[in-house]
Amino acid sequence: MPGNSRPALAAAILLIGTCALPNPAPAAQEAGVKAGFLTCNVEEGWGFVFGSSRELKCIYQHGPGSIEHYVGHIKKFGVDIGYQAAGVMVWAVIAPTTDVGKGALAGDYAGATGSASVGVGAGANVLFGGLDKSFALQPVSLEGSTGLNVAAGVAQMTLTHQPT
Repeated sequence: MPGNSRPALAAAILLIGTCALPNPAPAAQEAGVKAGFLTCNVEEGWGFVFGSSRELKCIYQHGPGSIEHYVGHIKKFGVDIGYQAAGVMVWAVIAPTTDVGKGALAGDYAGATGSASVGVGAGANVLFGGLDKSFALQPVSLEGSTGLNVAAGVAQMTLTHQPT
């Protein structure tokens, strides 16, 4: 394969993967309101053909000066091949109300994922869950990553509140 076609192939795979992701925005916003933003630093890791698991350190920002810390991990099931350096994911948190209690984002989430990297890459994860399965995490921007990786499938994330 010529060297110039690899970035184009990665872009095509990413486009196909993100087009396959469900678009929960209208339904989630009808059932809730934007309650803040969750930003997670994702550790580096390898994809092992059928999946991967990476550790997370997250900050939930809601309202002026209101910050909560979470730790956890994200697992991807499906096609996940290659290596990704550490990256950052940002989601808008859609909740039943803007008055979300401390630690309320703790819990299990599941949804769709797609990403591709050849040098610099991007990906998206649309997740639902948390306390009483009442939160939707919608990508604000694509996941920034570097490495040589392609992934598409189902993502599962677990968050634990870290009181400060």
